[in-house]
Amino acid sequence: MPSLNFTTGEDPLSLDRIRSVLVRLEDTIIFSLIERAQFAHNPRMYQKDAFKELTDLGFHGSWLEWFLKEIETFHAKARRYTSPDEYPFSSDLPAPVLPLLDFPKILYPNKINANPSILSFYTNAIVPRITRRATLSLAAQKRAHGITGSAEFEDDGNYGSAATLDVEILQSISKRVHYGKFVSESKFVENPAAFIPHIRSRNREALEGLITKPEVERKLLVRLHKKATTYAQDIVGDGEAPVNGVGKSSASSKIDVDCVVDLYESYIIPLTKEVEVDYLLCRLDGLSQEEINNLSKPKAS
Repeated sequence: MPSLNFTTGEDPLSLDRIRSVLVRLEDTIIFSLIERAQFAHNPRMYQKDAFKELTDLGFHGSWLEWFLKEIETFHAKARRYTSPDEYPFSSDLPAPVLPLLDFPKILYPNKINANPSILSFYTNAIVPRITRRATLSLAAQKRAHGITGSAEFEDDGNYGSAATLDVEILQSISKRVHYGKFVSESKFVENPAAFIPHIRSRNREALEGLITKPEVERKLLVRLHKKATTYAQDIVGDGEAPVNGVGKSSASSKIDVDCVVDLYESYIIPLTKEVEVDYLLCRLDGLSQEEINNLSKPKAS
């Protein structure tokens, strides 16, 4: 998964470096969504206490929550969540078994974690949409074998494979959203005086205006559509992607391209802005008036 290397001595708040990570995360998210779209919805995976096998173990959550807990338990032992850009979905994780790395103090102390919102939106809005084609195909196969009614829809039984991809998507979206903190810190450090009055007055709209670049967002969505359209295509025998309608059905069957764009436009971008503003609103916490005054002074040229 794309990440900044916080131990190289390079500036971790360089907007160019941050943007390069975010662009690479687009690829990770799109490819993982395409893979998940090959399986049916399997709504049972997202329902609490739907698996007796888990309740017998004393776990009272969904299959996906259990999967996350198990995977994140291992990752926590490997010190994944000591990195400034990693946020777990699970709680009560074990301590690392490896010595901690000496990460530089990059972000201001905060407790912002958008993962509960990400998990809820993903399971309730994204999974049903990206798996629609696979779900309908499964229903047709079941009807061909005499299975009709509610039994013909949604469940293909691939709980392990589907959940593995769910975890990859969730972790990638989480990293992407929480990188908003690095963007906010970079912009704040560059010009604290522009932010401080709005932080002190708790003016979310003004803070969002300072961090929002409409043209950058527009280009991002155009780039996403092009990437998703390209990645969703099958390459034909001569190595060329299908064009002029040839092979279009196989391309369109991989994923709903508009869903990928809508995921960013309607959810990832707005939630990232929320994280960015929430981070800025706590940026002065614990600072003395003198420290705030010093930050407010114009930088020497």
